[in-house]
Amino acid sequence: MPSDQKFVDFVIDQIKNAGEISAKKMFGEYGVYADGKLFGLICDNRLFIKPTESGREFIGNIVEAPPYKGAKPSFLIEDKIEDGEWLSQLVRMSLKELPDPKPKK
Repeated sequence: MPSDQKFVDFVIDQIKNAGEISAKKMFGEYGVYADGKLFGLICDNRLFIKPTESGREFIGNIVEAPPYKGAKPSFLIEDKIEDGEWLSQLVRMSLKELPDPKPKK
């Protein structure tokens, strides 16, 4: 079941303090970016954040799941999705560890 725009807008609003946030539609789901860097996915109205060491420490009790069949596990954010400050902090920490996007040719 594809994610709906209301959920995507809600997530973007929750993490607005983590940088310039955007979501791009990808195969019926969404890639979530901060300052042009992909850090997560929204699939089936669930938020997945790419795993990082600092994110792992910050979250504590981690739930990992693949966002779609065949994907690598990511952090599944459910319990604290309504805590915008916590979520923004997680995104900021994760961005520091994730690689910069490859330049377009």
